[in-house]
Amino acid sequence: MRKTLEQVIEAFRMDEQFKDQIEHVRVIPATAGDYAPLPADLHPKLRSALEKRGVVSLYSHQREAYQFARSKQSFTAITPTASGKSLCYHLPVLQTILENPSARALYLFPTKALAQDQKSSVNALIDEIGEPILSYTYDGDTAPGIRSKIRKAGHIVMTNPDMLHSGILPHHTKWVSLFENLQYIVIDELHTYKGVFGSHVAHVLRRLQRICAFYGSHPTFICTSATIKNPKQLAENLTNTTHQLIQKSGAPTGKKTFLFYNPPIVYPTFGIRRNAILEVKEIAKHLYESKIQTIVFAKSRVRVEMLVTYLKSLTAKRINDESIQGYRGGYLPSERRAIEKGLREGTIQTVVSTNALELGVDIGQLQACIMTGYPGNIASAWQQAGRAGRRQEDALVVYVGQSTALDQYIMNHPSYLLKKSPEEARIFPENMLILLDHLKCAAFELPFKTDDFYAEFDVEDFLDFFVEESILIKTSDTWHWMAESFPAHEISLRSASQENVVIIDQSVPTKTRVIGEMDRYSAMTLLHDEAIYLHQGTQFQVEKLDWEEKKAYVTEVDVDYFTDANLAVELKVISEDKERQFDGFVVDYGDVMTLATATVFKKIRFGTHDNIGSGPIHLPPEELHTSSTWLSFEFPDGWKEEELSSAMTGVAYAMNSFIPLYIQSDRSDVHVVPQVKAIHNGQPTFFVYDRYPGGIGLSERVYDLWEPLLERVYEHVEACPCQNGCPACIGAQDAGETGKEHVKQFLEKVLKRG
Repeated sequence: MRKTLEQVIEAFRMDEQFKDQIEHVRVIPATAGDYAPLPADLHPKLRSALEKRGVVSLYSHQREAYQFARSKQSFTAITPTASGKSLCYHLPVLQTILENPSARALYLFPTKALAQDQKSSVNALIDEIGEPILSYTYDGDTAPGIRSKIRKAGHIVMTNPDMLHSGILPHHTKWVSLFENLQYIVIDELHTYKGVFGSHVAHVLRRLQRICAFYGSHPTFICTSATIKNPKQLAENLTNTTHQLIQKSGAPTGKKTFLFYNPPIVYPTFGIRRNAILEVKEIAKHLYESKIQTIVFAKSRVRVEMLVTYLKSLTAKRINDESIQGYRGGYLPSERRAIEKGLREGTIQTVVSTNALELGVDIGQLQACIMTGYPGNIASAWQQAGRAGRRQEDALVVYVGQSTALDQYIMNHPSYLLKKSPEEARIFPENMLILLDHLKCAAFELPFKTDDFYAEFDVEDFLDFFVEESILIKTSDTWHWMAESFPAHEISLRSASQENVVIIDQSVPTKTRVIGEMDRYSAMTLLHDEAIYLHQGTQFQVEKLDWEEKKAYVTEVDVDYFTDANLAVELKVISEDKERQFDGFVVDYGDVMTLATATVFKKIRFGTHDNIGSGPIHLPPEELHTSSTWLSFEFPDGWKEEELSSAMTGVAYAMNSFIPLYIQSDRSDVHVVPQVKAIHNGQPTFFVYDRYPGGIGLSERVYDLWEPLLERVYEHVEACPCQNGCPACIGAQDAGETGKEHVKQFLEKVLKRG
């Protein structure tokens, strides 16, 4: 039966199944808009096109953006989801092209889906204008026949960083009309360019500017973003230019109701709560039956597919019912476009997604959002919440807590999520491996002169190193490319591993097909032999993982379990760059080498999540050289080795949960490893390392944060109501009666308490 959103919210608060689990209800009221008149110099045809679409005035931030762009000042606009950010760049770009038909603009989006979405948006506006302005997407899906036309005549070229990196910059001589006349570079979803990916893209943009300067153009940057703490700093680091900042949104917003829902405790002694996935299933089912269009966010591909499997049972008896769908990386582009269209048109009522749908793809006016646990940072949480109630409509956001330390912290402190400022987004372009990779690409694209800098970097020594490696050759004052290889094709912007594993369905021997792909690191635990791979609710078993050829062969199966694998990490110190001491503890920072090995996998039954079997994994280890900080101390008197090991494991678990609160990173960006006897000094040691070759500056920030981090861990463990340790504090349920007590004693010693 169809219900209004208010009826659904009231039902949750009164229903016996749900009401006792709702820890907090928070309402964010609607806000009015702040408007400004259309610019006086707007081309008559552009003004008319806007008025035909019902746009008779601008939001204040759109007008401010227009003024900055027209005065050739690079700027960054930070406004919420569905606040009309696209007009911040469409208006000045179209106005400039109408005044000067030779002018060009390059739009950069983090995904192909966003580029396709914005092409539809700007082309609809161009059709209303009635002038021959040519707008195209240029990516891996672009037909070869149209590529030449785009290079020569495209006024607006929409692409992604990967295509710019490997498909445009190395072939700049084919793009002379673009680079000679480039007026604007638009970077949408700026907040996504952080960490490894952002550090790579910073170099892609430096290479782009170098080529623009060669052809005599000096484009203005227009950046738009969801809310982050340091937008101006990020934009300036990314583009190596000065930016103005627009951070007051003039768009009206609808009322948002947040429900903080904590699953019931099923094992009081161990503090274990019912699995969040099973609770999300029930909440999503309730919303589906109430005809509320809903997006469910889950943090991994496996969780997305589990939820899709559970929810599709609601439509199992209906032929060709596509109203419940999954959405994640690894799906084919055609599949994702069909799902986006179904959401806009309303034929899909419930979609379960990874963070792939956090970004601004137009998926219509969803009414509700369910978050399965903390997304990893506040910026992402607000992006996800913003997917419901677009275009000033009311919305329901249900935050379902997991049993992890960070989730339970937020469940007890909802203001952390709702009132704390969002995180910084940081990049590290000076990472030596990333810098050298892109310097090779830059040298391939244009020769270097002896007095040249590469952006802010003095690179003469690096260029001489490339000469020794027979990559470059130097004449009197110029370095030229001489290697046979094509450097851009060897560099992935998005992951540490350069090659993905392709997933091949061989259920029908005469009709094998590629159904997805996965990065190497994830494949170790998700695509090993006998793994159950889930795709749109369909189960596949991995028959063979060909590690050398990077291919996983799967067949469709129907089993009542999924698989989960363990990863063992060995760690060795290579060099120590700096050191400090506090209260008898030694803190270091330097380079380390890790060796990750997938060891065993478990079979876990759907519904009950019982462990029903296990097996070994036979794959070679993956080696990683990176940066790390570590804390070492003397073996405490009176402790047994197994007691200390248990205590350190519990502390490491909680530390891993709370590090994102201090360095504003994703939880997967850094990793905590405890060693009772570290290889380099034989002492008990905690390591915190960057999960990327060469490091991206995160562990270096933890180097100065050990004291407050350990203080936060102690306070959380002390306040946890469990008896012996639980997933909400130290992670363990099998630490014995003294497990939690040992953790507290250890932290008391560190913090000099008692």
